[in-house]
Amino acid sequence: MPLFGYARVSTTDQDLALQIEALKAAGCEKVRSEKRSGTTTKGREELRTLLDFLRAGDTLVVTRLDRLARSMGDLQDIVRELKGKGVALKALEQPIDTGTSAGKAFLDMLGVFAEFETNLRRERQMEGIAKAKKSGVYTGGKRQLDHDRIRELRASGMGPSEIAAAVGCSRVHVYRVLHAGAA
Repeated sequence: MPLFGYARVSTTDQDLALQIEALKAAGCEKVRSEKRSGTTTKGREELRTLLDFLRAGDTLVVTRLDRLARSMGDLQDIVRELKGKGVALKALEQPIDTGTSAGKAFLDMLGVFAEFETNLRRERQMEGIAKAKKSGVYTGGKRQLDHDRIRELRASGMGPSEIAAAVGCSRVHVYRVLHAGAA
């Protein structure tokens, strides 16, 4: 039964090395890896490539279930797809065996907890943003320049330095707007 590994971290500054090493030590012939959020399967090309490649009798191996999915819906979709192809799922750090009733129940419980953890993190993040907004620390995204106003000021005879001071940006930005408008 061929073993194929999948490793994932959420951000580019996180390291995949420990997961890849564990998957290879477990006997995985190939390991696909990517640095993408696990909250959705959209945009996870390495996962899609691996799921399309797997055949009956293969085993998909992950270090932990949350490396595969952080949403219960996505996890269930992946498990259904694997089951439909006759592919087993194994998690190295958790007793997952999709071939038994107990293993399936444990898989579902872990999926619920992974989704719960993601929702808690999102709630804490929203609370932190609300608190920062209330104290005036968080002001949102970057302010957009009013290109029409810059062009009007230039048409009225103002120079780039004066325009920059009037709209609160650098001369470089003024030149970019004026150049873009001329093109």
